Formats: sequence, C-alpha cells, structure tokens
Amino acid sequence: MKRLTYLLLFFCFISYSQQIENVDFTSLNAQLYPHFESKSVTGDVTYDFVVKNKKDTISIDAINMQFDNVKINGKSVNYKVTNSEIKFFEGFKKGKNTLTFHYKATPKQALYFTGEGDDYQIWSQGQGKYTSHWLPSFDDVNEKVIFNLAIEYDPIFTVLSNGKLESAIVQNGSKTWKYTMDKPMSSYLVMLAIGHFNKEREISASGIPLEYYIDQSDVAKFEPTYRYSKVIFDFLENEIGEAFPWHIYRQVPVRDFLYAGMENTTATIFSQEFVVDSIGFNDKNYVNVNAHELAHQWFGDCVTAREGKHHWLQEGFATYYALLAEQLIYGDDYFYFQLWDMARQLSQANEEVPVLNEKASSLTFYKKGAWALHILRSEVGADNFKTAIKNYLKKYAYKTADTDAFLAEINKVSQFDTKTFKMMWLETAGFDFNAVQKYISSNSFLNEFYTILNNYNVAFEEKKSYFETIMQSDVFFQAKKEILYQCRTVPFENKRRLIELAMATNDVHVRQAVAETVDFIPQNFQQEFETLLADNSYITREIALFKLWRNFKDDQYYYALTSNEWEGLNYNLKVANYTLKIVTKGIAPQDKIAAIFGLEQMTKLPYETMVREAAIKTILSLNIPSEQVYLSLIDATLHHKWQFVKFGKDNLRVLLSNPEKRQMLINLEPKMSTIQKERFATFLNETR
Repeated sequence: MKRLTYLLLFFCFISYSQQIENVDFTSLNAQLYPHFESKSVTGDVTYDFVVKNKKDTISIDAINMQFDNVKINGKSVNYKVTNSEIKFFEGFKKGKNTLTFHYKATPKQALYFTGEGDDYQIWSQGQGKYTSHWLPSFDDVNEKVIFNLAIEYDPIFTVLSNGKLESAIVQNGSKTWKYTMDKPMSSYLVMLAIGHFNKEREISASGIPLEYYIDQSDVAKFEPTYRYSKVIFDFLENEIGEAFPWHIYRQVPVRDFLYAGMENTTATIFSQEFVVDSIGFNDKNYVNVNAHELAHQWFGDCVTAREGKHHWLQEGFATYYALLAEQLIYGDDYFYFQLWDMARQLSQANEEVPVLNEKASSLTFYKKGAWALHILRSEVGADNFKTAIKNYLKKYAYKTADTDAFLAEINKVSQFDTKTFKMMWLETAGFDFNAVQKYISSNSFLNEFYTILNNYNVAFEEKKSYFETIMQSDVFFQAKKEILYQCRTVPFENKRRLIELAMATNDVHVRQAVAETVDFIPQNFQQEFETLLADNSYITREIALFKLWRNFKDDQYYYALTSNEWEGLNYNLKVANYTLKIVTKGIAPQDKIAAIFGLEQMTKLPYETMVREAAIKTILSLNIPSEQVYLSLIDATLHHKWQFVKFGKDNLRVLLSNPEKRQMLINLEPKMSTIQKERFATFLNETR
C-alpha cells in the first residue's frame, strides 16, 4: 500500500475514533450496478450496525454521492449529505440496527473505467484514494466490516470481488455475481474487477483455492506470469507459521494500474505490465510483487496498522517476507545482495524521517522496515521470531495493532532489548550502513563482491587477471555485472578477453551487462555481438540492436529489417523496429510512412500508457510533425495514471513554448473533442 493513505487517515483519525468507540458497523450487503458508459455505479446497500453508547450523529464516508430511499430499521429517516459523507441524526437505537439506502456515484478516483468499445475493464484501487469514492464505506482503517457484494453486469464479462463466489446467476440478459466474506476487513481493501478474463486454478498444500486470472488475449502467458505462485503461497504459509487467514485467494492483472499491485482482501489486483512470456520473465516478472501482495493478506489485511506511523507493520513485513520467498526461489546470494542493495539505498538517501512517523517515505517504510525485521529475526533467532509472529497474528486477527503490540510478542519469546531496538531502528532517522554489516557478512558472495568494489580505483591491468578469474567462476552474477560496469571505459581491445569470458557465461544478466557496457564494437567482434539479438531478454535484444545499428552503418538496412516481426516486452522491440525504419537510409518511403503511422497508433488506446509514452517520446525525439501525437499528449493529461499525466503536461508545455508548434496545436482545435478542447484551453491560458 502507498503512504498517502496513512497521511490522510492521520488527520481524520481522531474524529473517526470517537464514532468507532460508540458505534460498530458489522456487515454490509450490497447489490451493485456498474455503468461503463457513464463511468458510474449505483447500488442498494444494507448496513448492520450496533450502537454501544448514546450517539447524536452517525456518519458514513461517501464522496460526492446521491442518496434516496434511506431507512433505518425499516423507517424513512432524515439525513444530511455533504460532499464527503452521509450523516444520520435519528431512527437508530442502542443495540442492533439496520440501515438501507440506494445511492449513485460517479467517482473521479478509486474506481477506474479503462479501454474502449467492448474491450474495456473496470477496476478499483481504494488504497490511497479510498473506497468511499465508489461505495459508501469508512476511510478509517479501524472500522472493520464484513463486506458482501453482489454485482450485476453483462454476462460476457468476468466480475471479481472479495471472498467466496456464492453464485453467478444469469437472468433477463444480465448476470449477478454474489461474493461473500465471513471475516471483517477495512474498507480500503474492498475490490472490484470486471473484464474479459480467463482463469486457471490450483490448490495450496493447505487446501486453499488459488485462482489466477488473465486477459483472454494473454492466455499463452499464464505460466510465466504466475510462475512460482503456489510455491510462494505454500512457503509463506509455512514461514509465517499461521494459516492463511481467508478461504480463497485470487489474483488478476488490469491495464494501466496505478501501482505494481494492491493486496485487496482475498483478491490482489496487479499491473498488466507483469503479464509476460518466458523471455519477458527474465526482464520483468511478477515474483516479488506476487510474494509482497500475498504477505499483506496477513500483514495489513488480517492485522492492520492502527494508524499511519505504524505503516511499517504492513509494508516492512510484506517487503521482508517477499524477500524470504525470493531466497527460496533464487538462493542465498540473491537474498543477501538484495539486503546489501537496500542498505546502500537507505544509506545514500539519508532520510530525515524515522520509520515510526506517518510522514516517512516509502523507502523508509518498505526497506528500512524490512531491514529492521531482518535485524530482529537475526537477534532473537528464526524460531523465536516465527513464534512471536504467530502469536501476534493470532492475538490481533481481523483487528488493528501498533508497533508496541508487535514488540510485546517479541519480548515474550526472548530477552532481546526491544526498547533499544525500537529507538535505534524505528525512532531514529537515517541508516547506519556499517552497523548492519554483521547481519550479512556471513555470505561468501558478498565478501567477494566487496573485494570487487574495492578495486574500483585500481588500474585495469592490475586487476585484469583477478577479474578474468571471477568471470570464469560460479560466483553470483551480480559480481560479474559489477566487473563489467567497472570496466566500461576501458578500451575494448584491452578488455576483449574479459568480454569474451562474459559472453561465454551464457548468463542472461551478464550478457545484458555486456550489451550495456560495450559501446564500440570492433568489426571482428560484430558476429559475436550479434548473438545478443537472440538472447532470452527483450531488453538485451533492444540494446544490442541499436548498438549494432550505430556501429555498422553498412548493415543498418539489414538490422532494420531483421527486427521486422519482433514485438518484445511491452512492445519495446516493435517501437525499436519502427524507429530504425524511419531513420535508416534505403528503406522505401512507403515503409517509412507505415512505420510513422504504426508509432502514431501506439500513442493511443488500446495500448497501455507505458507503450503510449514510449511511442510519443520516439516521435518527439525524431522531430516528426504529427497531429496524432499532439492529440495523444492532450489525452495523456486527462488520464487517471498520474505518471502519464505528468509526462503529458511536461511535454505539452514544452511544445507550447515553441511558437511554431504552439500554432500547430492551435490549428488542431477543430479536430479536438469537447473534453480535449477544454483541457487544451487550460494549457493555453497557463502559457500565455
């Protein structure tokens, strides 16, 4: 989860806590009707709640919603709707109560409608933006409710939500999917995903159904996308020591997701960018995100941090347990290198805010939090640590907790000084790189890696023999990559033997480092360098393609055509192919025009923002006049993904600062849609 949630919650924590002390909302049953065309959702909601103490006003968070047919205990009541909540002043009594209402929401955030035609998706991202934008609920994580959602939609789609699918009934041309939960959770973990998905299913060692969804156009990518999923699940359940806290677990990728993934209870949503084939798996895979979001099902979903300053109880724990899962898959050297790299990042960042502060950065919450756990586990012992974790999860299951609650469980199983630990690692800013070395010094690879780092300022001839020996050893690939980076500026002929040894490793990571660090390619090494074009890495292929094209002008036409049928990872090789066709001499004019048209098409839907951004960048860098790119930049500023919005704004402002291109944009206004015109007008006014 992202830090924004907890920053916002911090400021409204006091007002919410007073209601929670007096009123307990126990369950929600809702019938929902999403509407793609109007980007809205309507619903009929029933809340059960208990008034524990006398209360004048009860409120539910509801951002810019409309309500009608509001009843408490079966009787119509007066209520007040603001732009952020609905308030009730009458009709409830001490003890059990039932609230019913109909509502409509047209959310600006938290529920997203992506795509066009019949190829679209609807998905939620409540964390950081709050579920209360599309479902009347509670922005306070301490208000935990059993959510049961029934969603009516077009039967040609698949509809996913939290919990067990009780039924899926087609009636009168629509289909209703009914999902039920049996344990309470915080509102930000409610999810909805609608799309054209296919499903595969496994059963965990403990009997939990594991459902994997993927867009129906990507069914060939099921295995590499979800590789190790069951292994990760079985490992975490065993390592954590406490049974998976829910009855089912499903995962689904969606297009243009805001983050890498989101751990909605029983149902993780993750980015389409992690949907890969077996080659793409070597460039970018879902393994770490998979393990991270799964760990949250215990740390965050089952036991939730009481307030923002304790956010590390979720992100630090998920980061550390994901790393432990990766240790199982990739080995000890990977594990210790990642710890070292996190320590390096933290040391260089020199953060001024400690872990136990709601204003801490993501780097601090995630990686310093993970390091704090590694220190704790190393000091108290893995078995004691596991016992404490198990006790902590049992005691606070389906509730909220804070750091002291967790450390109290550590105190019960060891004599470790948690007070000093808390002060040094959780309440003190910065990161003591030297102090953590003892926790990773036992790893022999890291000791070798440090020796390589210490050779940075040594003349190449003096370390050449040592580096060549390392390159021929079975040491972890990060050491070999470091050698290649260290020798980047060494003339090729001086390091030829080292490069040849690196190529001979047949390690995809080491060979990619060769592609990255060799800028001048001698004629007598061209054929060897060309073998990189067939490596099991789309990133390596792209780097090698451009470097070969730049080094060998007589073969540029050949390289442009060689990449004709390539697509790559998120279309990186398709963009490369179009680029080379546009700039290569000898390519037929009609083929150049087709390449430009192909790039222009990639700047808009149905392509995802990562692809659209790459295509726009390419056309702008080639200084190709393109009406479509200008329109696509305006569309970028209207997108829900803030990174793409920023990209669009920055580039549009640069264009408008150029008088000639500014006039071209103005001349395009008749071709703009109403919403494009309105958006463009704001930039014109801003840059007058």
